[in-house]
Amino acid sequence: MDGKKAPSVVRTRAEMKKVSRDCAAAGKRLGFVPTMGALHPGHLSLVDEAVARADVAVVSVFVNPSQFGPGEDFDRYGRDFEGDLEKLAGSGVDYLFHPAAEEIYPDGFQTAVSVGELGDRLCGPARPGHFDGVATVVLKLFNMVRPDFAVFGEKDYQQLVIVRRMARDFDVDVEIVAMPIRREPDGLAMSSRNVYLSAEQRTRAAAINRALREVGKMFEGGCRDCPTLLRAAGRVLREAQINDIDYLEIADPVTLESRTAAERGDLVAVAARIGETRLIDNVLL
Repeated sequence: MDGKKAPSVVRTRAEMKKVSRDCAAAGKRLGFVPTMGALHPGHLSLVDEAVARADVAVVSVFVNPSQFGPGEDFDRYGRDFEGDLEKLAGSGVDYLFHPAAEEIYPDGFQTAVSVGELGDRLCGPARPGHFDGVATVVLKLFNMVRPDFAVFGEKDYQQLVIVRRMARDFDVDVEIVAMPIRREPDGLAMSSRNVYLSAEQRTRAAAINRALREVGKMFEGGCRDCPTLLRAAGRVLREAQINDIDYLEIADPVTLESRTAAERGDLVAVAARIGETRLIDNVLL
């Protein structure tokens, strides 16, 4: 690893809890970045924020089976632990928590978080149960890592809203820190799933962000009618032959309820499939 210091690898919840207890006893501030691995510069921007804010920084890599539905890409989801460890070397991360599935979901596990209406909107209809799985694993990780704060990216905006709500509803004493989306030069949001795209699909995928920017441009020009704004975004997608759209919505940024008239600060969100790959993106007006 070119002489760069790699984080210590922790594989069990007992080890992770001991690290946390030792940090607390020493009065150290512990920061946490939960990931599913296949790390890219978007993830690493979250890591940099955690390292800057914390005395001790922990990153987890766990591909969570409970947030994948039947027919989704759990089996082919990118897994490159050695590559992830290499990317974290020299980053300032102290610990990489890499538990096996049985450490998170031991034999007989049956209790889960139900996230309610927030999980029924946007991605919810296409991915039933997904956010229950997300909230369950995040709560479990919070209880194992016991961080003072955790860093999440705004690309998964619905996830961010749900984790914030879950932390409030369950009195979880963890500060949730949000970081902006990292993008490729052509505007495509960085995602572990981008590697699934062929060269031709990758070119077309750039239209997703162009569609969102078109809404922003029209909004700044005075248009507030959501159907008009969304029709314009839809045209941009269709011109790039992106026709398989799960949703394209303007929503309240806290409740995620759809708007009919856009307001400053509203969320413009999209989920679209290019081939077999489902991509999401969003902007705030």
